[in-house]
This record gives sequence, structure tokens and C-alpha cells, in this order.
Amino acid sequence: MHPGTIAAETPDKIAYVMAETGLAVTYKELDDASNRGAQLFRKLGLEVGDHVAILLENHPCFFEICWAAQRAGLYYTPISWRLQQKEVEYIVNNCEAKAFITSAARRDVAAPVKAKAPRLEACFVIDGEIDGFESWQDALAAMPATPIADEMEGQSMLYSSGTTGYPKGVKRALSGQKFGEGVGMPIMQMLYGATAQSIYLSPAPLYHAAPLGFTMTCLRNGTQVVVMEHFDAERALEYIERYRITHSQWVPTMFVRMLKLPEDVRMQYDLSSLECAIHAAAPCPIPVKEQMIEWWGPVIYEYYAGTEGNGFVQLNSAEWLAHKGSVGRPLGCEIHICDDDGNELPAGEPGTIWFGGGGVFEYHKDPEKTAASRHAKGWSTLGDVGYVDEEGYLYLTDRKHFMIISGGVNIYPQEAENVLITHPAVVDVAVLGVPNEEFGEEVKAVVQPRDMTAAGPALAQELMAYCRSQLSHIKCPRSVDFEAELPRHPTGKLYKRLLKDRYWQNQRSS
Repeated sequence: MHPGTIAAETPDKIAYVMAETGLAVTYKELDDASNRGAQLFRKLGLEVGDHVAILLENHPCFFEICWAAQRAGLYYTPISWRLQQKEVEYIVNNCEAKAFITSAARRDVAAPVKAKAPRLEACFVIDGEIDGFESWQDALAAMPATPIADEMEGQSMLYSSGTTGYPKGVKRALSGQKFGEGVGMPIMQMLYGATAQSIYLSPAPLYHAAPLGFTMTCLRNGTQVVVMEHFDAERALEYIERYRITHSQWVPTMFVRMLKLPEDVRMQYDLSSLECAIHAAAPCPIPVKEQMIEWWGPVIYEYYAGTEGNGFVQLNSAEWLAHKGSVGRPLGCEIHICDDDGNELPAGEPGTIWFGGGGVFEYHKDPEKTAASRHAKGWSTLGDVGYVDEEGYLYLTDRKHFMIISGGVNIYPQEAENVLITHPAVVDVAVLGVPNEEFGEEVKAVVQPRDMTAAGPALAQELMAYCRSQLSHIKCPRSVDFEAELPRHPTGKLYKRLLKDRYWQNQRSS
């Protein structure tokens, strides 16, 4: 299936709604626009396997562009609109995009890209003007709304969030299938029970792997999508009630923000339509998930996977309650936990998580990073650390490159972060290693407090004592700094390098 087959049967069926404005787009409108887009790409000379880059907020045109590329057999690369100009320029050049589509709202970042991306053959702007860019709407209007003659399944090619440096392009081979033969992600039906009558809420940026993958799959299978333009904790609850949401996908920071709303606010919304709330992207602190299941009921499902698509681990609420802290058991792949020498470890011992039997990927134009992600036995890794229990349930410890080495002791900051985020005065927190002359590194917490006027030595001491009451002192921060807002990616990942660089640059300059 695809939007065209659904449009042929039920042209007036709603494909997606923009939550804030209520703008609704039918399958007929989506199919026509994506056909016009595919015609435009062919007119520009783009062939199967070529690339287009998209720098766009959660915009009504987002899906028509993706489906135009999908049905034209192209790689399409949505780019985070939070990136700086040089990062956007890097991605456009690295993916060798031949077309670049953006909006007037992204003018400051997008405008310089054209002159610095020599492979670009066309640049388009939506909702306004940028010097040297053509109007996407005008170009589309001049194209026929009929399918191109050589429709083939395309593929997204996404870039990692860049939390530790320039992002990596994750490339998977095109299927070689004719458009409409692509299977999509059967987990939406198999695991989560989504049907053509379901209504799916996407509260996160569409350029990220999970929101893009889930929404595109919903649209392929006739499930209506509701897109939040921007995440807001109370509005998310309001939209669940207003649109009678049955399915949704979240990250733990969104859970935290909703739980920290005043109770009378949280409880005023009718959430009874919810059948399935999926979460991933970052480890969820046990107390946070306990509270969410108590509040929403056993409708919460968790999975662990990456943009690389090399493995998938999942579990439901009942399994999690029996294995608190786990992210589940593998589906369609195997898990191997190995030490730094690549030797497999027994249950209960943490090590690098390797996937076997999952999808195959490469880091675009980066054979060294691709090779570093491979085990001698052909397995692949995302660079995360964890362990499995005797029943095969996986528990995440942290990402390897976030590890703090203090006095020769390995410390994973996720443990302290999971404790500190449960303190009522904390809205967000990052724990990282900072320079220490005696121990090499020491543990520091950078906290976004609920009330910035309360930030100071007294609250810092309270938070350190709170952490030490639950964890070994060596795992807890020796100092706390306060920030009005942490540099967190809208998908829930923290730009920890931006914080860490600040402390290490100060060390190098002294």
C-alpha cells in the first residue's frame, strides 16, 4: 500500500492534521502533491538513487516532499532545523544532494548553503522568498499530478544527532522494489495494533528517525497522523483528548515534562482513547516510567533501536513491570554483550552491545566509522553499553563515549542523571566528566532547575546529598552548575559535547 492506493479508494480520508492549526490534508491531496513533486524531481534530472535534502520545520509540506522522493526512488535527507549553518552545509554536501528544499523560516541558515554546495542543481523555498531559490509551491503547480513512469521505492538517509561531533549519514541500500511494494514497518500492526481506524500523534520533529519512520508507515497503511508543530507538555495532553489519539510515540524527557505539570492540570484531560504509547531514544528512569504506567495504564511500550536499523529490542508494560529498567528482548535479531576485546560476556556483566542478524548499514563516505561499528563476527554496534539478564532482557548502562574515568574507576553518568531528574526542583540534568588534576576527571552535574531564582549553593548541596542517598558517592556529582536551559535535541538527546567542551576548553586555555 501507499497513499495513492488509499486515495484511489477513499480520496477524502484524512491523511494528516497539523495539531495547532487544525489544517487537514486528505490522501487525495497528499497523493497529488507527491506525484507533482516526483514529476518535478524527474524534470530536474534526478534519477533513482540520487539525493535530496530537506531543511524544514514540522510543516504541512513535509510529507508531500518525502513521499515525492519515496515514489521517485530517491534518498531523502531531512536535516535538523536546530543545526547551525556549517552543520547544514556539511550534510548537504556530504549526502551529495542535488535538490535542497527549505522554508522562509529557515532563511538565515539556508540562504548561504546554495553557494557552498556545488552539486546542488536546484534550491526551493516554501512560504516566502530567498535570493536564488525557486518557489516550491509554484514549481509544483506547474507539474502534472500523474505518477511518473518509473516509480521506485526510495529511502530516507538520516544523519545522527551530532551529540559528539559532526553527524554521520546512515545509508541503507535501496530495496529495488517498484513503488508500492515496500513493506514499511510491520511492527505498527504486529506489536502496536495500529489499523486504518487508528489516530497517531507525533509530538517530535519529523526530521528524526523514529517520528519520520512511524509517520511514513502510518500514512502508507491508512492510519491518520496528527503532527504537533512544537512539543508542549500540556498541549500534548490537550491534543490526545481533542483528536482522540489512539497511538503515539514519545521520548523520556517528554514524560518528565508532563509529569511535572501541576496535578490538577494533568488530570483535567481525558486520555481514555490511548491504546498505545511508544517510547524510545534515551533510557527512561525507573520512577518516571512507574508514574507513567500508573497514570496512563499498561499502554506504554518501549523499544531500543537506532537510525542504523541494525537491531530492534522491545517490551510492553507488563514485561517492564516484571523487569524494571529493561528495554526488552530482541525481535528479529540477536544481542551479544562483549568486552573491549570483543569477547562475549555472561549474563549480568555490562559491555558493548552488538547486534547480529539485523539490518545492514554503512556510514556514508566514512569507511573508518563503518569499520569501527563492526565486530569480527559480522555484528554491528551503536556504541552503547549494557547487559542482559538470565531471561535475555537487555538493560542499558550508557553510551561508551559518555563514560567518566575518575581515578581509574569507570563511571556511567546515566545513573546519576536518572536519580537527579526525579528531584522535584529539577527540570533537566546532564552529568559529565570535567577536568580534575588529581583524578583526571571528576563528576559534575549541570542542572536546569524548575525555578532559576532558586539556583545556588543551597540547592546544589541538596541535589548532591539527594544523589548520594541513592547511589555510591563516587558516582555522584562533586559539584553542580545551573543553566536556564540545557542544549537538548528535540528528540530527547542531549548535546552533551556542547557542555563538555566548555569545561575542557577552559582547562586547555589555562
